[in-house]
Amino acid sequence: MGEYPVVMTIAGSDSGGGAGIQADLKTFSALGAYGTCALTSITSQNTTGVLAVHDLPPSTITSQIRAVASDMDIVHAKTGMLSSSDIILTVSEMMQEYGIPLVVDPVMAAEAGGSLLRSDAVKILQQELIPLSKVVTPNIHEAGVLAGIKVNDWQDAKEAARRIADAGANAVIITGGHLDGSDLLYDGLDFTLVEGELVRGGTHGAGCTYSAALTVFLATGHSLRDAAAGAKLFVTRAILESRPVGKGVGPVNPGWHTLRTAQMYEVLSDVREAVTILESSAGFADLIPEVGCNVAAALPLAASVDEVCAVRGRIVRLQDRARAVGCPAFGASSHVARIVLAAMHHDAGLRAALNIRYSGNVVEVIREMGLAVASFDRAHEPQGVSTMEWGTRTAIDTYRKLHDRVPDVVYDLGAVGKEPMVRLLAHRAVDVAGLGIEIARGLGKE
Repeated sequence: MGEYPVVMTIAGSDSGGGAGIQADLKTFSALGAYGTCALTSITSQNTTGVLAVHDLPPSTITSQIRAVASDMDIVHAKTGMLSSSDIILTVSEMMQEYGIPLVVDPVMAAEAGGSLLRSDAVKILQQELIPLSKVVTPNIHEAGVLAGIKVNDWQDAKEAARRIADAGANAVIITGGHLDGSDLLYDGLDFTLVEGELVRGGTHGAGCTYSAALTVFLATGHSLRDAAAGAKLFVTRAILESRPVGKGVGPVNPGWHTLRTAQMYEVLSDVREAVTILESSAGFADLIPEVGCNVAAALPLAASVDEVCAVRGRIVRLQDRARAVGCPAFGASSHVARIVLAAMHHDAGLRAALNIRYSGNVVEVIREMGLAVASFDRAHEPQGVSTMEWGTRTAIDTYRKLHDRVPDVVYDLGAVGKEPMVRLLAHRAVDVAGLGIEIARGLGKE
């Protein structure tokens, strides 16, 4: 099957870009597949609903599929909006002619509202296309229509899955976005709960994105259960990473995977460069605290330590030079990572931090550099909290009330058994490293 399979979506076009072939092709690309398409209908659609639908002639759909299938090895295909009996019959004939494995997403309505499947075509879908599929992926509304029952809970979902399978489906995945967020997989013999949770975010195109991800995972050789789990994780994150772009139901963001990978590379490179800057300095070693220091940078919108990159094992003083004990990695430092997360709570752009030793001279040099300085008292630290997170947030809160901005530096004078510390904040790791070098230079150490 290879690492770069050719897959196809046979579906409608969403002019708003959130669902249909637009969502499918974005998902294919994000997961490393080569996406092709056969357009079935053109919708005038946005985040508030479907304004108009224009179906393409069956001959045009046939020619699109034949053009691709005669030239490329389509490993797997998926269907989306197939609005009429004639279109469904056309797609069924093409899938049988070329023997292409198929995921059927029985799209019946847009997330924002508007019918996308004529009621008289449901029976043809059940009789002609679903039996050709490797798996069919209805939501609870679609499952209810296909099974002829109303799905209100998981017992109803199981009964619906049995009926759909008995009617010819090889396997059924009832997606649970309208229940508790989990999916139900039925392979004709056993039920498997693909666990998930309801998350906040735009859901326009969620069904398309899920079935497209499932198609890619199947095309790359995953079992149905593993593909279902992978697709679940992908669409959940696509919902979480959605952005409001219209006045209605926000579209999911299938590009989150590609964007996040690029962001991780950029942050990792940033921390590596910062380490090089610090290790190349002749004087920075004098600013390293007894417990060592670390430089960290977070991904945009980071919410956990695992989304913050820092040096594994910290930076220590070795033969009058700063030396990183380990390599930069995400989740490597809880200490400095919590400083970054606390700063981001107030200013999402402050995604980097560096801790250095405290002295009166250090703070004096910092003030002479024109940096905004805040502090906190560890004597007021509540029990059971992280000093780094609580202290940084407390100092920033106090400073903002007085100056209406976030400080560049936060320090404390320590406590019994706790070394005093200075924390430098900036947008990038190389920026805080540069501040560290400038402070060393101001102390006459550089």
